[in-house]
Amino acid sequence: MTGQVIWIMGLSGAGKTTLAQGLSLRLKHNDLRPILLDGDILRSIFKSDGLEEQFYVRSSRINLALKYGLLCQNLSEQGFTVIISTIAMFDEIYAWNRENFKKYFEVYLKVPLNQLYLRDNKKIYERYKAGIINDVAGLDLPIDEPKAAHVVYDFDRQPILWERPENLTNCLIEELVQRSFLTLKQKKFK
Repeated sequence: MTGQVIWIMGLSGAGKTTLAQGLSLRLKHNDLRPILLDGDILRSIFKSDGLEEQFYVRSSRINLALKYGLLCQNLSEQGFTVIISTIAMFDEIYAWNRENFKKYFEVYLKVPLNQLYLRDNKKIYERYKAGIINDVAGLDLPIDEPKAAHVVYDFDRQPILWERPENLTNCLIEELVQRSFLTLKQKKFK
């Protein structure tokens, strides 16, 4: 009854949540029992009150990502397809995931900073640039780009994928099927 984990990562504004939501919706039509976990929501659930300033340093982020991993592990062992969208870009997490998930697929959305600044819905980059916040992943908080992601979608090399959300979703589904990670019952999605 083992399920699977699809770990979607990238910096803030890369499109992780949009891709995860699109993938989840599509998989529901194929009775794959997807569970969608979003990093922003998980962070609000797991964070400790009174430690907000310490919460964004590297060690705290790694510990938080390990909690995400444990939750994904538990859910996948119950037969669910777990889709998680999170920054969590640390070598320790990649290693833990590969060691602890029976069926695991890593997706990296690589988007250059100039594009992330343009997509800054949460105003993270704007606030960082103004000196209001620090410990921003990919800026003053070092991250580890994945060295062995199953698939990397690179904005500079594949900009057409970002023109419409379904482009990226369709591409990922094709990749998952080609690599025999997913078996679809329906050929067409609604």
